[in-house]
Amino acid sequence: CSASANKPVLTLFTKKPCPLCDEAKEVLEPHKRRFILQEVDITLPENSAWYDKYKYDIPVFHLNGKFLMKHQVDIQKFEDELTKVELQND
Repeated sequence: CSASANKPVLTLFTKKPCPLCDEAKEVLEPHKRRFILQEVDITLPENSAWYDKYKYDIPVFHLNGKFLMKHQVDIQKFEDELTKVELQND
């Protein structure tokens, strides 16, 4: 099935513990078949650039490498952007 190859990638910049990140993932749960979730732990040494950028803002989401939202999930914005990306992939 090649459908999964075209799924948008949602990147979550996070760290442990992150109750807001857990909350955000719960909000996104009903949509999880529509994207691939990639989590980036900003406290890891190789992610220090992201740590410097986002340490006060997590959770931060990028969709296909582009900044989407931070602090909490704006479900309307998320759905709009996800649909746009899905239409581009078809």
